[in-house]
Amino acid sequence: MGLYDRDYTQADYGSGGSGGPRMHMRMGMPRPAGAVLYLLVANIVIFFIGLFIPDNIYVSDYERMDVLAEWFSVYPYSLGAALQLWRLVTYQFLHGGPYHLLFNMLGLYFLGPTLERHWGTRRFVGFYLGCGIAGGVFYTLLALVGFLPVGTMVGASGAVLGLLAACAILFPHFVVILVLFPVPIRMAALILIFLYVVNVLTRGSNAGGDAAHLAGMAAGAAYVYWRPWLERLKHRSSAGAWQRKAEMQRKMQFEVDRILKKVSEQGIHSLTLSEKRILKKATEEEQRRRNV
Repeated sequence: MGLYDRDYTQADYGSGGSGGPRMHMRMGMPRPAGAVLYLLVANIVIFFIGLFIPDNIYVSDYERMDVLAEWFSVYPYSLGAALQLWRLVTYQFLHGGPYHLLFNMLGLYFLGPTLERHWGTRRFVGFYLGCGIAGGVFYTLLALVGFLPVGTMVGASGAVLGLLAACAILFPHFVVILVLFPVPIRMAALILIFLYVVNVLTRGSNAGGDAAHLAGMAAGAAYVYWRPWLERLKHRSSAGAWQRKAEMQRKMQFEVDRILKKVSEQGIHSLTLSEKRILKKATEEEQRRRNV
């Protein structure tokens, strides 16, 4: 067992368990604020609410779950349940036990503030939830095709591992504690990827959870690597739109000058219907610019 205690997918969700990232970063104790603080509070509050809900829904002779797990975990027991898309977000706020919650929140606490400051709150929240969604989608697909067994999946590990992957790319000087030893964050990420791939391919214990871990990391890495390309594409698109607009304005101005010269030489009665429309449109646009 490495940095992660991997009870992410559980058949006995209601009975507890542990899972999620165990990490410590040598960068001082961050002061969570903004989205990270709200995410920490939301996860903790929802966990304690769940403690007061009895496990009174029987899935089989061996499995019980509470109403939170029934409606808000990722549980692809049928195609209809898999299409309940809200589960891809809500499952990230449910945890199977105190250790599962603790280790995921430690990961969020140590990794989240740096990325939120780097990207801003809005982009960070979208990234965090998006990595968790990627984990839920990948596990659901593997379960639907029968590669992995169906079970309830809960926890923020997919999202937190997305944070780990992003930090490994953006901040390679970070150090995490893997088991008991300080390890560069990129090495830790590679070790975890290897362990998760092996466990998924061999369909070992908690293979569904590790599939979600891998998908979260892949989504995090893809976002970091592709974002500059997407920004350049957006910039080129904006620049192209501006150039097209400038060219249209130049052509319009040329046509207006021609029409005004015609009016000066031949009078307003000499204009065609099309020329009158162009002149009227140019006048309206000039009025709008002055009113802005």
